[in-house]
Amino acid sequence: MKLQEQPILIRNMSIHSRFVLPPMATSKSEADGQVSEAIKNYYDEKTKSGQLGLVIIEHSYIDPKGKASPNQMSICNEKDIEPLKALSKLIQNNGSKVVMQINHAGSATTQEITGYDVIGPSATPNPRRGNVPTAMRLEDIQHVKEAFVKAAVRVKTAGFDGVEIHSAHGYLLNQFYSPLSNKREDEYGGDLMGRIKLHLEIIKEIRAAVGDEFPILLRLGASDYLPEGATIEDAVIACKAFEAAGVDVIDISGGFCGYMVPGRDFAGYFSDASEAVKNRVSIPVILTGGIVRKGEAEALLEAGKADMIGVGRAILNNSNWFEQE
Repeated sequence: MKLQEQPILIRNMSIHSRFVLPPMATSKSEADGQVSEAIKNYYDEKTKSGQLGLVIIEHSYIDPKGKASPNQMSICNEKDIEPLKALSKLIQNNGSKVVMQINHAGSATTQEITGYDVIGPSATPNPRRGNVPTAMRLEDIQHVKEAFVKAAVRVKTAGFDGVEIHSAHGYLLNQFYSPLSNKREDEYGGDLMGRIKLHLEIIKEIRAAVGDEFPILLRLGASDYLPEGATIEDAVIACKAFEAAGVDVIDISGGFCGYMVPGRDFAGYFSDASEAVKNRVSIPVILTGGIVRKGEAEALLEAGKADMIGVGRAILNNSNWFEQE
């Protein structure tokens, strides 16, 4: 049996294949963020092969103030739960475990999208968008924590197999993690442990709310790959703390560099970060980025770069990707 075919256990969730469909925004939801027929058709097409062990649903906003883009999926209301039940059941019936990614955009949005003032950890320009947010007050931080926890409970109620916290690609939690955007001088800023304090509080409060058996994943923009930005060494320390707080899987991506690294066009271009983290934690690590062939995914697994491999754009472009060599 090839390594990618060997099952992997995450708490009480057994995944039959190490191939993962990572979260990719489809912009196919209804205007109010609810599940549409287009979204159900999309995930049905991508998962009906039965060869994806895990599907991570696109990032969904936990609060209207944190909506990233039009037609983004919502997990901020109780009314979202019933339509999401149909989506989770559809994917599970196709043979995959399914996790929902929850997110707050922070300064990576606009007032035109949300209808609210844009917020962030500090009043410094977002390195990707250029927006200058209003620095969050402690009561704003508390509100965001509560929104993440409530969203995670809705994910569980909607029948998903787990929940993923989004801290990558320049969104709010990534903004707290990165020294490029977090210039706070209170307990939520400063050194790395201050910059991940909000993460740790969210993880612990979600764990308390969803119980011991519900898997929690965290997608981390491990390195900004930019001067004075977050580094792979930061990621190793942070991920060890996330594991101790209750995270079951680390999903490695980029930070303010986005989901690509300038100048890197090889398969698994975040593998330096995923390997470093994998060598220091005891929980599974997912690697995504630039992987277009099955052989590339299998080679990265065999080389110990990660425990699971996310294949996004290749499957987006070809739902029959698994039939290729």
